[in-house]
Amino acid sequence: MNDFLQFLVAGVAVGTLYALVALGFVIIYKATGIINFAQGALALVGAYLTYNASQTWGLPFYASVAIAVVACGLLGLAIERLILSRMVGQPVFAVIMITIGLSIVIEQVIIMIWGGGTLPLADPWGLSTIKLGEITVAESDLARIVVAAVLLAAFFLFFKFSALGVAMRATASDQEAALAQGISVRRIVGVTWAVAAAIATTAGVLLASGGRGVEPSLGIIALVAFPAVILGGLDSPGGAVIGGVIIGIVEVMTSGYSDKLPEFLGANFQRVTPYVVLVLILLIRPYGLFGTKEVQRV
Repeated sequence: MNDFLQFLVAGVAVGTLYALVALGFVIIYKATGIINFAQGALALVGAYLTYNASQTWGLPFYASVAIAVVACGLLGLAIERLILSRMVGQPVFAVIMITIGLSIVIEQVIIMIWGGGTLPLADPWGLSTIKLGEITVAESDLARIVVAAVLLAAFFLFFKFSALGVAMRATASDQEAALAQGISVRRIVGVTWAVAAAIATTAGVLLASGGRGVEPSLGIIALVAFPAVILGGLDSPGGAVIGGVIIGIVEVMTSGYSDKLPEFLGANFQRVTPYVVLVLILLIRPYGLFGTKEVQRV
């Protein structure tokens, strides 16, 4: 039972990171209809900027994170303004390919600047653990859960009650109707990219914490989190969060009990199980757990 609870906490911690990345996917998709495959690269940039600010410039960790969040948000805004805004009216597939290309370019630029090795993030938690009853939990896991929960709650409150959040919801629902109400769709789309990039930064920093360090492979989190996006529903922010937590728990539980699985499944079956869950859910609910069903009349 202790092992189960320990794996459960670790799974929720990983799942909250996936939820943050998945949320970035969803808010961009809702506003623009584009799946942004550069989301993982933005998380990577945020983690490296945090490292640079804290280790090179000597700033406190939390100040470094704040600087990285702002800088990455501006980068997301610049990508939308300088590149993607020029693709308005073009095939969606072409725009998606641009985001994939951007992801590759950003990762290569990062390797050119910081190299391909692992760099210490020097986060406050490190490898420290804490006792919760009978189980031992990494402080970094607790930090991930708490920080992600606070950020997600703040985002949903902002999205629901602030004027800018209402404008973002209106734009996501119907751009033409939003324009008719005097909402600047172009400004809202830019803000959406900035918010998604800022969220990605937080996910990248939390992923690199706990002694893991910053390395180029962190960018793969976008591909790992993508099943959470589809599982929860591509147009559902709440679904992204729930889907992320489900995927994280499934992955960690599979890894934790790998010694009890049949040998023919292989040593890294935990990398496959999120996609198995995804396929099973989509067979029952093709639009995801909370996705909007589209009805086409012919």
